[in-house]
Amino acid sequence: MFHSSLRLTVAALALTTALPAFADEVNVYSHRQPELIQPLVDAFTAETGIAVNVAFVDKGMAERLQAEGDRSPADVVLTVDIARLMQIVDAGVTQAVQSDVLDANIPETLRDPADHWFGLTARARIVYAAKDRVADGEVTTYEDLASDKWKGRICTRSGLNDYNVALLGAYIGHHGEEAAQTWAQGLKANLARKPDGGDRDQVKAIAAGECDISIGNTYYMGQMLKDPEQKPWADAVRIVFPTFENGGTHLNVSGVALTKSAPNKEAAIKFMEWLSSDAAQQIYAETNNEFPVKPGVPASELVTSWGSFTADALPLADVAKHRAAALKIMETVDYDG
Repeated sequence: MFHSSLRLTVAALALTTALPAFADEVNVYSHRQPELIQPLVDAFTAETGIAVNVAFVDKGMAERLQAEGDRSPADVVLTVDIARLMQIVDAGVTQAVQSDVLDANIPETLRDPADHWFGLTARARIVYAAKDRVADGEVTTYEDLASDKWKGRICTRSGLNDYNVALLGAYIGHHGEEAAQTWAQGLKANLARKPDGGDRDQVKAIAAGECDISIGNTYYMGQMLKDPEQKPWADAVRIVFPTFENGGTHLNVSGVALTKSAPNKEAAIKFMEWLSSDAAQQIYAETNNEFPVKPGVPASELVTSWGSFTADALPLADVAKHRAAALKIMETVDYDG
């Protein structure tokens, strides 16, 4: 199975192009929250002696790297979702990394065929089902979510959200654009309410009786269980792993890429490789409620308790190719309207 976490050397939260480059450090632009990064950075520095400076970049990472150009201090970018990884690659601000270590540790379906991005953790796009209103075995496939039996019973966040666009991109990969549009229309017809909020808001709606199932990422269950206010929402549902017909459960990733400018390239690649190691993958598993991507590294006890599944074999690179078509379908069916 598959997972994610890291640390922040806060001295460099305000990384700028004036930051000096030393051979014994790595500069990271991260879309991931600092608290998720900290444990990994600490462990890497303790093992290698290489300092890691992290700047949290919530929005506009690709644009920032383009504006900085060759003067950028960033060596590595960390982000979530295949769409964000491809946005950075398509902006022309990354470079390929040929690494036997990364190739050995990360499954081929979860890395770029051209070696510009590598998945580090995985999250499954699953169904949260009301324990008291959805029978065991009632949720089966993604395709079935568009059937009439779910009329008025489904809650989702915006159809234009990256996670839902990626799921629809995977649907296109399995069945083609025409079938995907029919499915999106059917899913919309089954909504209990207009899409609103994030994945956890949908689970809250289930707990309130507004709908019976929702689509969400697995790690949100772990986050809700840790929050006293949200724990009752989590307690009201169980996780179900749908599959595509003749396929598996859809995965998305958090990932890493080497910048084109990379002033500390050698140390940066060492950091990337370490993030795919047993030690780093175990930290991801225990702190972030995600699945490690390296085969053989176990998920946390909590994540394991949610059940087992077979990951879909469709490469994420293929899913990414269908992003534009998936967005167009969501707009055509007016999913959020």
